[in-house]
Amino acid sequence: MKEEFEKLAASGKILPGDVEILVQMATEGFCMHKSWGFGRIKTVDVVLGKMAVDFNSRPGHSIDLAFAPKILTPISKDHIEARKATDMTGLKQMAALQHQEVIKVIIDSYGIFATADKVQESLVPEVIEKDDYKKWWETARREMKKDGHFKLPTKKTEAIEYQSQEIPLQERLQQDFSSARGLKARVVVAAEISKNAGDLDDAAAMAEGTLGKLNEEIKSHARTQAPLALEAVMARDDLAKALGAEIGEGAPTEATVWETNPSVKEVVTAVPAARQRRVLDSFQANNEEWATSLLVMTNQVPARLVGECANLLAAHDQAGTFKEELEHLINHHAAAAELLLWLAKEQPEEYADLLTTEAFGAMLSAIERETSAEKRACKLRDYILADTGLIETLTKSAELEVVQDITRAIQLSTSFEGMDKRSVLGKIVKTRPEIQEFITGSEKDKPEKKAEGEGTLMVSWASLERRATELEDLKQKRIPANSKEIEIAREYGDLRENHEFKAAKEQQKVLTALQAEWERDLDRARGMNYVDADAAAANVGTRVTVTHLGSGVREEFALLGAWDGDPDNNLISYLTPMGQAILGRAAGEEIEFELGGETRRLRVEGIAPYVAEQATA
Repeated sequence: MKEEFEKLAASGKILPGDVEILVQMATEGFCMHKSWGFGRIKTVDVVLGKMAVDFNSRPGHSIDLAFAPKILTPISKDHIEARKATDMTGLKQMAALQHQEVIKVIIDSYGIFATADKVQESLVPEVIEKDDYKKWWETARREMKKDGHFKLPTKKTEAIEYQSQEIPLQERLQQDFSSARGLKARVVVAAEISKNAGDLDDAAAMAEGTLGKLNEEIKSHARTQAPLALEAVMARDDLAKALGAEIGEGAPTEATVWETNPSVKEVVTAVPAARQRRVLDSFQANNEEWATSLLVMTNQVPARLVGECANLLAAHDQAGTFKEELEHLINHHAAAAELLLWLAKEQPEEYADLLTTEAFGAMLSAIERETSAEKRACKLRDYILADTGLIETLTKSAELEVVQDITRAIQLSTSFEGMDKRSVLGKIVKTRPEIQEFITGSEKDKPEKKAEGEGTLMVSWASLERRATELEDLKQKRIPANSKEIEIAREYGDLRENHEFKAAKEQQKVLTALQAEWERDLDRARGMNYVDADAAAANVGTRVTVTHLGSGVREEFALLGAWDGDPDNNLISYLTPMGQAILGRAAGEEIEFELGGETRRLRVEGIAPYVAEQATA
């Protein structure tokens, strides 16, 4: 095969420097595409100058030999991806019985890129089920530590290394501790030593080589880097306990760090999440004014940490004080978005009576402050949009006038725009249908500047939600996928003859136009609840019975919103020719309209409300 490629190079059909790459691909039979991933080379035709490659998304794809080295990287038969394609059964058996051997295959495949994330990416879900992976990885880590050939990194972004010469576990851990640069790195290694203390040959020697160094560095960091110093004290205490060693008199303690008067907020937010509750417990044990500090802090920290503070306060009989403070902040619209997010998500039973329209108003105020001050995303706003039960909880038992006030606040809010605003209003209407008339009336009073022919579209809340979801899918999935197709198609060379590129560009025009159309429609749309439709005449949300005067056939159908038409089920949109002709007509009236070049004549026989269960679907 090499000789044939050399002939192609001599004739100028491929580059001389590409010969070895093509030989390797033809010999090994596998490759990686920079966009499509793993590929299995099926045929190589030196006469036609092409190779056929099976990619997951493109089986039998044809690539010019001259172009292949630019976009393909050859891989060996022993590469993890090749093994998955040729011996999945054997690979699964290896993963089940010899965890470290599978990881060695991945290290051989990816070298310096063989991180913990790459291991997961390579094995899940084909070799190991997603739900089983966490437990599998924990076992694999233990086996690699005992093996002695593997060097595990302290950071997820670093590669796992395989060393041909085995190094005893104690020696490896001692080397890692000694070579760690700075106290933060030593804290990580100390945690690893604690986990493996039971497998050490000489725990006393390990204690002698680690505890003194930790004490020394904790003292130097206590005043200048309190969070790190406190975390190190905790790691040192855990290590001493695991090794069965004494810390000794004069060693720095948690109290040593707190005596420097650091801000509890700065300390607790700087340590890893797994240690935050322990830090709060430490602060409580070392500061008489701890409860006051925590009450202030709950309005300044993320929602998860609010929960930890609330639990600690409750554990020390301070739940009532916290509730009073929370109620005060809500009533004065001074509660932070993260504090209210915790209340909205957790909805603790002891604080259930605070989940009222007053809390809803406080949430709107918090969202306004957060989004206007820093122009960034707001988790509380996103939660209100995503959670269908929260608005019901906040508004179901409130007075109508209060719900109207909240509705008005949402309508005037700059933090909810377009579809988001309609979504919130729709959730309110679903809980309190009587608010529909208030929304409809206020929207009629709003001055609107619309282009000619672009009036309001009347739609059901359900169809409004569906169209918004379709638009989001278009923007987040279909358009990005098309953009990727365009970039991939560019790789095929001359764009003038590149049919795949042209097709992708045409599809881009279609998708872009569709996005613009849907965005215009959503901007014009006004949600409504069909239950409240006036049945005195044929209106949107009514069921109409008509007689075709030409044939005498009687027909019944529902006259619905712009996006709810389904002629096969006798549902027609009010925008259709028949819908427009009947709209506003009363029982007994005769109608004449054009449809398909023919004149149709109908008589309205009866009008009734649309079925309630369908209206609220």
